[in-house]
Amino acid sequence: MITSKGTTDSARAVAGQFAATRWTVVLSAGQAPSPQAGRALEELCRAYWYPLYAYVRRRGYDVQEAEDLTQEFFARLLAKNYLADVDRTKGRFRSFLLGSLKHFLANERDRAHAAKRGGGQTLLSLDTQTAETRYRSESADELTPEKLLDRQWALALLDQVLDRLQAEFVADGKGAQFSQLKLFLTEGKGTTSYAAVATKLQTTEGAVKVAVHRLRRRYRELLREEISHTVATPAEIEEEIRHLFAAFAS
Repeated sequence: MITSKGTTDSARAVAGQFAATRWTVVLSAGQAPSPQAGRALEELCRAYWYPLYAYVRRRGYDVQEAEDLTQEFFARLLAKNYLADVDRTKGRFRSFLLGSLKHFLANERDRAHAAKRGGGQTLLSLDTQTAETRYRSESADELTPEKLLDRQWALALLDQVLDRLQAEFVADGKGAQFSQLKLFLTEGKGTTSYAAVATKLQTTEGAVKVAVHRLRRRYRELLREEISHTVATPAEIEEEIRHLFAAFAS
């Protein structure tokens, strides 16, 4: 029989955990960076670096330049106290990164020493080869660099949520169940039937419907929680959701 991990009220969960989210930890460091803030910033950068790579490419830089510039940007971001100038009341991680990247690119006009960027030090390992393949698959659209960044940011966010959801199922010994149920999240409406999944999982159609309902509820909770990691206050969560998913309507 299909069961699902118990959940708590999403609003209470976000409110109770918000003070310890990654971006609020980074922001709270302010003028005095800490190892904890450094780790939190690195985790955020690892999750959301690709949208910035896509932004640089869309700005007209070639593959090698985009690789160099993206790597150098994160090297400087993680090595220096860029956070001192962050406005705590306007501290969305997405906005901070985009503003910082624009400033960085404006000051990187001289490409003569591109090979020396980063000083031979790699602070954040980026899979730029896979990134370029991904970028080329979507490069036919007419989105501006900013709109492309927003769309890719939203996709990166959804990937984070799906990975966390899968990890929960695997931890409960239900990885095989998740591989079937996730189709109701990732496939178009009507693509997958409850009856077909019930047959594969050797359970009833009713049990699958209940499991999918719980899955979608947990997915929404994790979505809000993941967004909370990238904004400064709980009040910004809904606005960030609206902003990011408007990118799919562009």
